[in-house]
Amino acid sequence: MGTTLTNKNSIQKEIKSRLKLGNASYHSVQNLLSSGVLSKNLKIKIYRTIILPVVVYECETWSLTIEEEHRLRVFENRVLRRVFGLKRDEVKGEWRKLHNEELNDLYSSPNIVWVMKSRRMRWVEHVAYMRERRGAYRVLVGKPEGKEPLGRPSHRWEDNIKIDLQEVGCGDMDWIELAKVVGSCECGNKPSGFIKCEEFLD
Repeated sequence: MGTTLTNKNSIQKEIKSRLKLGNASYHSVQNLLSSGVLSKNLKIKIYRTIILPVVVYECETWSLTIEEEHRLRVFENRVLRRVFGLKRDEVKGEWRKLHNEELNDLYSSPNIVWVMKSRRMRWVEHVAYMRERRGAYRVLVGKPEGKEPLGRPSHRWEDNIKIDLQEVGCGDMDWIELAKVVGSCECGNKPSGFIKCEEFLD
């Protein structure tokens, strides 16, 4: 297993590869997820311990677009529909697939995108302490030299971090300095996110 880097900072091939491996894991336990003997909680544990880790492997370095986040949610919802099964329509009396909103209500754990953001925020502190002396810092944070190609600028890993901070009310803070502040998180834990950790529970 590994992660794929491209000179265009595109994560599409990586997401495609992760979803392919996730599908293989899903099909290997598909009968268990459809079983009428196993409880829903046990099926969710199977998903979170066998399938999910394969899909989000090394997601700390991902720089995702909204479209790519949507692809991850579509995959997860397909698995959850297998877990929770069909629902009987009280009006028509017919069986139907659960809608996304219904899946969100039934699945009490953080969704796959939230899990990815949680891991990325935990990785931020390590990156902040690396600084320029480490290759990982230069790859994730560094700005390439030369002219950028025409069109919309590529979405960088650092851009995702700033968006994540905005979602928890820390958008006006410098993430590198914030990562070094001990005890700034309301829960007092580190390095699980130096911000409001409950916002990105894993």
